[in-house]
Amino acid sequence: MCDRRRRAVPDPAAMRLRWRPDDHGAATIQILYIVLIGLMFAAAIIGGGSVLAARSQGYSLAQSAARAGAQQIDLAAYRATGQLRLDPARAAQAALQFLAAAGATGSVDGVTAATITVTVTSRQATPALRTFGHPTVTVTSTASATATPVEPA
Repeated sequence: MCDRRRRAVPDPAAMRLRWRPDDHGAATIQILYIVLIGLMFAAAIIGGGSVLAARSQGYSLAQSAARAGAQQIDLAAYRATGQLRLDPARAAQAALQFLAAAGATGSVDGVTAATITVTVTSRQATPALRTFGHPTVTVTSTASATATPVEPA
């Protein structure tokens, strides 16, 4: 008979549970990086959403102020020539009064014969981006309105 010694075959389950000093804590570091990236992404989404909402609100105010200004036609010129023209001083004043009544800040960029252009500026707080150095963002929206005659029905 041969004297054969049997080699002990290691148990696969025992090999998996063996502590490996070179991999200790690697999963924890990866999870921390993933959480940090997720928080940064959420902050960017929330901050961007608040800026888009402020821009939409500003555009709505600018449109309404421009419409208020476009209603101020020069009646003397319309009666004399039949052409629809804006009274520049009254149109600008009406637009600025509308902005003041709405609690917004803005300016009238220009009044031509039939068109008025209004710009609304606001500062939007971005609490989610404050930690990254952006506590507020300036949002500017511009809109124009044109005076058009309405034909009676």
